[in-house]
Amino acid sequence: MTFGTAGVRAPLGPGPGRMNDETVTLVATAVARYLREHEPAGSTVIVGGDARHGSARFVDVVAAVLAAHDLVVVVPGAPVPTPVVAAAVRARGAVAGLVVTASHNPVSDNGIKVYGRGGAQIVPPTDSRIERHLHAAVREGVAVPTAVPGSVRVDPVLVDDYVASVVTALPRPARPPRVALTPVHGVGGDLCRRVLAGIGVLDVTLVAEQADPDPDFPTVASPNPERPGTTARLLELAARIDADVAIALDPDADRCAVGFADPDGRWRMLDGDETGAVLADHLLRAPLPGSAAGDELGVPVVASTIVSSRVPSLLVPARGGRHVETLTGFKWLVRAGEPLRYAYEEAIGHCVLPDVVADKDGVSAAAVWCAMVGSGGPTVGARLDALATEFGAHLRRNVSLPLADDADPAAALRRAAGLLTTVGEVRPLEGTAGIRVDSDGARAVVRPSGTEPLLKTYVEAWTPPGPSASDRRDAARRLARLGDAVAGAVGG
Repeated sequence: MTFGTAGVRAPLGPGPGRMNDETVTLVATAVARYLREHEPAGSTVIVGGDARHGSARFVDVVAAVLAAHDLVVVVPGAPVPTPVVAAAVRARGAVAGLVVTASHNPVSDNGIKVYGRGGAQIVPPTDSRIERHLHAAVREGVAVPTAVPGSVRVDPVLVDDYVASVVTALPRPARPPRVALTPVHGVGGDLCRRVLAGIGVLDVTLVAEQADPDPDFPTVASPNPERPGTTARLLELAARIDADVAIALDPDADRCAVGFADPDGRWRMLDGDETGAVLADHLLRAPLPGSAAGDELGVPVVASTIVSSRVPSLLVPARGGRHVETLTGFKWLVRAGEPLRYAYEEAIGHCVLPDVVADKDGVSAAAVWCAMVGSGGPTVGARLDALATEFGAHLRRNVSLPLADDADPAAALRRAAGLLTTVGEVRPLEGTAGIRVDSDGARAVVRPSGTEPLLKTYVEAWTPPGPSASDRRDAARRLARLGDAVAGAVGG
């Protein structure tokens, strides 16, 4: 098992490449040995997990291993959303946090995510150093703990502390919206309702069939809220109850998708870039009570990634902020600069309170969205139209293109780069594998997946400000032309 982006993720089952008691013991041992190289005995580590198959058992295994290495382990005592652990690491001054979760992966998967001091995901060289300990532990062999030591402390107040910290940092909407909510069979439903109630949003209806944690995700083909089928029941509920807001959390509640009704009453979900642009505009105009603000702290930073829309690069400077583009992943986004006002990725991840949760957090993002909708300002549709008027309409097509199981992603990228020189300027991405193609009024990013035999493609085309219907049709043609060229180059 390879220690990858902030941890490990793999299918459940026997063997060295899957999640089981033995491999979890090895990973926890590697983290514990790394921590004891750098931290004294008695240092605190927060450990939690979601409600997936195996999570409760793996939390016990991780806690027992860390405690055996003279670390003080604090667990919430029940399944919790990932942001609760990230917030607790920061609030409690812990040296690390470990979360057993596979987020929105398929039913068969689980994983372990690792946070460092301050509650942000670990970055190099920490990850490679932990992986060296992992290889050593594999060579030596380690025993699976038979019981959780009494030194592991159960503290359900971790959840209460999270709620209090988030609610204190948020405004109360003048006109609390009516909310349709789904946690997609995950652990975020109750917590999200508590936070919303804390800011005065009480009219919240959950998708009944998806309200309780269920590791089999029985009503959806995928628990990923980016998939239309996953949010179909949510949008039906929103229309039925005449909601003002539709919210979908992923199973560990660190990501959030939102939906709205257009003037004709048709409900649709926003993609991550649409949500990110609206939130960036709102948070720069109306800083949260708990956000870094004020001239004495410097120009506010808003961060997005190399695969996100170009809109923030136009919007943020226009609102007096500084836009920073990072590599993909919140381990980079939350380190983009200070004072960080907001960070997002196109895959519906949002960091709205970096001083509380230094990672993506679907619950606080949902609460900020509800506070915005209930503020008495423009509707969501009007906000999107205003952004298009000021910065142009932006059309996107993000597609994952499969490679053969034995294909070399680097070779596929080189071949695609050569073929795409006929449609635009091709250059390598800085700091990571991938290419960017700039064409007339359009651009594409192509990068390999870190976990599957795929090349991920992100294609965007745009119009001039104040676009006409003809401008939008022209942008759609450019989007299709570049998107088809990218797909052909990868497949060719």
